[in-house]
Amino acid sequence: MHRDDVRRITVLGSFTLADGSVAVPLGVDSRRLVAYLAVHPRPQERAALAADLFPGVAANAAARLLRDAVDAVDVPGLLTGTDDPDAPLALAADVEVDLAFAMALIRALPTISADAVTDTTALGADILPDWTAAWIAVERERFRQLRLHAVEERSLRLSAVGRYEDAVEMAQIAVTTAPSRESARRALIEAHLAQGDIAAAVAEYDQYQELLRSSVGGPTPSGLEGLFPPAPVWPVLRARRAMPRSAVQLPGIRSVRGAAGGTRRLVAGGSVPGTSR
Repeated sequence: MHRDDVRRITVLGSFTLADGSVAVPLGVDSRRLVAYLAVHPRPQERAALAADLFPGVAANAAARLLRDAVDAVDVPGLLTGTDDPDAPLALAADVEVDLAFAMALIRALPTISADAVTDTTALGADILPDWTAAWIAVERERFRQLRLHAVEERSLRLSAVGRYEDAVEMAQIAVTTAPSRESARRALIEAHLAQGDIAAAVAEYDQYQELLRSSVGGPTPSGLEGLFPPAPVWPVLRARRAMPRSAVQLPGIRSVRGAAGGTRRLVAGGSVPGTSR
């Protein structure tokens, strides 16, 4: 339940500004200003900020537009630096921004146990995907690369501890975000294979090849082929929705003998607990 005294800004998926439980409408220029400061958490020098927000506008006119945008933000205490016309501008330290939470999550994920249930919904959306300003495009792509790497790595770690459904769900975030990204497809295919759903893995590979055919005129060597059994086995795989992992030697997965005589399966560099033979 949201506290009534907290200001919140979202820039992932769409822009909103809320003062407690009340949505705050903003004019176009003020909305761009607040979004810019949400994406750039450090104090921003006014001249550079005005140039980014109003490209192609003369410096004096851009500075005036910026002042007007600041004055139109009718949320007391939302911005710092407003009392001095020459001071840098920033959001107040207590303003909650969903992008800041997502970035903190990306930094923390490598240290969070794969056994821990973690809410990663913040990693499912781009920064203001419908906005076309140049400054947005740069930050959007930077965040996209960071979150794609984070969810791919998390998927591998979830597979390694046997959380196969969660691993598939995590890898699907990456594929939905960047369908042509090979490492995202690899993570999803390996999650399906670790789960024992070879048919789903083959279907994912086929979809990727079809995407390559439609976008670049034909399939290109990707290294994903090496995840699968030799070609003669493929007709059997395509004919079945799923096969138990004991039925075939899973591609991309090998068994190694542990110190105690048991075995474990290795998937994409991570281990999945197996059973003793």
